Amino acid sequence: MQPEEMQKKARELFLQRMHCSQAVLVVGLEKLGIDDPGAIKALGAFGGGIGGCGRTCGVLIGAAAPIGVLYSRSSLDEKENPRMWAATRKMVEAFEELCSGKYEGISCHDIAQVDWLNRDQVKDFYTNPESRRQHCIRIVGETSKILGELLEKELAREAGK
Repeated sequence: MQPEEMQKKARELFLQRMHCSQAVLVVGLEKLGIDDPGAIKALGAFGGGIGGCGRTCGVLIGAAAPIGVLYSRSSLDEKENPRMWAATRKMVEAFEELCSGKYEGISCHDIAQVDWLNRDQVKDFYTNPESRRQHCIRIVGETSKILGELLEKELAREAGK
């Protein structure tokens, strides 16, 4: 899957009401050739800025997760690749640059500006074509493309070892 395809598919998934964190993870895992429904399910809790609290944007969490899949470990018997830290840092910096000048920060509250516990605000977010959801759609897509480009570089780096 090419980065542009990742961008398109993540946007489509988000438009179908998949959480932002999940939409980005789905395309990241697909890029890595991994099928992990449990991970996708787990990232549902990160929508709305972690459980609807408006904290760290779920898009960034969804983008960091495939990097962890590529480089981290699932048990103490495995060795973690320290490349995880540099690659994740690059993703965070790219996300900050994407948001810079447009939002006051990288939290869901800064970007979506929704109180996820307020039914009227949530309804407006999903039904009003002029809502801040347009910002989220753009960020889901652009971050997925950036993730795709980063994963291509990381996979090439690993293959060259």
